[in-house]
Amino acid sequence: MSRTLAFAAALALSAACVADMRPNIVLIVADDIGFSDFGAFGGEIDTPNIDALAAAGVRYSNFHTAASCAPTRAMLLTGVDSHLAGIGSMRELMPLSHRGKPGYGGVLDERVTTLSEMLQNAGYRTLVAGKWHLGHSKRNLPPARGFDHSLIQADSGSDHFEMRPYLPMQAEVFWYEDGERMTALPEDFYSSRHIVDKTISYLAQAAGEPRAPFFAYVAFQANHTPIQAPARFIDAYRGRYLEGWARVQQDRQARLRKLGLFADDAQFAAGPTQAAWDELTPDAQYFEARRMQAYAGMATAMDHEIGRLRRYLEGTGELANTVFMLLSDNGAAANEPYRSDYARRWLEMHYHREVETLGEKGSWVAAGSRWGRVANTPFNDFKFFAGEGGVRVPLLVAGPGVASQGAIYREFTHITDIAPTILELAGVEPSPPSAPQFAISGVSLAGSLRGDTRPLRSPGDSVGYEFSGNSALFRSDYKLKRNMPPLGNNRWQLFNIRRDPGETTDLREREPERFQSMLADYEAYVQRAGVLPMPEDYEMPRQVALNALLFVYLPKYLPAAAAGLVLLVVACVVWRRRRRS
Repeated sequence: MSRTLAFAAALALSAACVADMRPNIVLIVADDIGFSDFGAFGGEIDTPNIDALAAAGVRYSNFHTAASCAPTRAMLLTGVDSHLAGIGSMRELMPLSHRGKPGYGGVLDERVTTLSEMLQNAGYRTLVAGKWHLGHSKRNLPPARGFDHSLIQADSGSDHFEMRPYLPMQAEVFWYEDGERMTALPEDFYSSRHIVDKTISYLAQAAGEPRAPFFAYVAFQANHTPIQAPARFIDAYRGRYLEGWARVQQDRQARLRKLGLFADDAQFAAGPTQAAWDELTPDAQYFEARRMQAYAGMATAMDHEIGRLRRYLEGTGELANTVFMLLSDNGAAANEPYRSDYARRWLEMHYHREVETLGEKGSWVAAGSRWGRVANTPFNDFKFFAGEGGVRVPLLVAGPGVASQGAIYREFTHITDIAPTILELAGVEPSPPSAPQFAISGVSLAGSLRGDTRPLRSPGDSVGYEFSGNSALFRSDYKLKRNMPPLGNNRWQLFNIRRDPGETTDLREREPERFQSMLADYEAYVQRAGVLPMPEDYEMPRQVALNALLFVYLPKYLPAAAAGLVLLVVACVVWRRRRRS
């Protein structure tokens, strides 16, 4: 080898050994957490690790997602509207007339490039642990979508202690590690703990290698139903919440104003009344308090695991060079499956509701219609619906590149903004889309992390939204909203969500020109995104039951039933012939 070639080879080896000091990115997604649940966002729940991140970073008080998990996750990982990303709706809820249509595959479309693919191509180590809900065919599992390592729960949810379904719309649960389906979970499994265990395990595999930055997508199942947590976290709240829904909500509202997350004169939505609480029997009040104790314990258990991850990174010397982004995938749920005869019968067969062990292994409870609304304080509506309670969630960012520590950013931001923000912080240029791929539509939040308080979008820019017919359009401080029955009447309303985040005053009649202009923007969004109209007779609970029957239970059990029927017919024929002989 010539001296020149030897020198070049030495230079190449030296360059390969130089540590890559670009920042690590930890993207944490909570599931069904309401806007004011965390302490840093006005809540009374004990979340010291999340609160510490908020104190060291920027909180966003006007951040919007979809009102349900899968569409949010599609936009989060692509920066593209959920319909263009292939998840205009969830398969569990989708009307039959939409299934398979463009934008309604119910899985991540091949025409979008994921954030993880771009970071992986740029030299980042990439890993995911937690809820996926973007499809579980080979082409849609994490290894095909830019992740080096992965441990995922592929469904809308599951039990947090065992590998079993949480509602009758599933016949089984799908967990995968590195693209291979798992058949069992550890005996001491609890979802939040295991998700962080796997995250740490994947990070530790690079010990001893030249430093390369990592992207860790940590997708908790907390606080998705069933509300469950180890007993010690729930028991820490015993004796709490007996004051009732209204007083807890009033305290949250006061803290929100004191923290400066909203203007002093911002209009907040009304919540459940104290009279409704006082009308309950003492036993019913105790049950309601216990269900909220379980909810709070589940959130604290998640916070504990976030603290454990931070301590691990501190021990490896990586904490100071790690950006944390934390958000909820949608607002808190306010449903109560026990009100459905079908769901109640199934739940009573598979779970218990003993009040003293509520939230522990083997029990099933939801936040319920009142506490779910309290979780979304100060907003109206809840998960699945287009009101702020369904689509406005907590977001915080902390770490290198965040200059305005402890700041609050009040301008409109959107879930599609996360991908371009992470790419900018990582110094990675978005992959140019090649036909027929779609380009990122979100805008980077990086300016707001440096202390710029100006809006990210121009006054005329709009962002459209639709999920199961519940629709919205955001433009500057204004929002157009429409909810389908039973929560709404399919009529458009107009709100100023800066002054009126509780959506208490409809401005449609007062500002007809703005209303018509924004309605035209929404129709343009429908055409651009390929939004399909909902069938007039659509009802979400009925559609969920029908889809479960047609696409879950019949495919699973029909072959066995058919074989049994054939055997029965054959047996009958043989029996009749023997009788005649």
